[in-house]
Amino acid sequence: MKISAQEEYGLRCLVQLANLKDGESLTLPQIAEREGISAANAGKLMWLLNKAGFVQSTRGTKGGYLLARPAGEIRLSEIIKVLDADLVDSHCDNYTGVMEKCVHMGDCGIRPVIVGLHEIVENALSQITLAHLVGSERSVDLMFHSIQGIHRTIEPQRV
Repeated sequence: MKISAQEEYGLRCLVQLANLKDGESLTLPQIAEREGISAANAGKLMWLLNKAGFVQSTRGTKGGYLLARPAGEIRLSEIIKVLDADLVDSHCDNYTGVMEKCVHMGDCGIRPVIVGLHEIVENALSQITLAHLVGSERSVDLMFHSIQGIHRTIEPQRV
């Protein structure tokens, strides 16, 4: 599975908000700076996330962005659906070769595999909430693998 830049940065912006204490919010410039992205890109992401009901914004000097729902109620599968422009339903439309329609529209051996893989990923992402992503890389890794029933330890990343 390949995560797009929009999905990655959108998730990272939401994790920033999930880390806030009650009553706190972040302005667009603060979110952009914390994630190392342009204010324009952060604005686009926050607009999408606001429109989808994940965040709410408040105007004014004490304004900013905060989560619209508790982080424990926001599933990664929901977030990815909003941020992912490449839906599985459009797969056959995207790979038509030189033809207007895919030559395998009636009987495709690849489509069930692609659809099945998307279902596996969707099921895995639906088990993980935004609250699960708050913490150290090691604690998130251990949580993820315990949810998936996999026992593995990541090596610390060398900088």
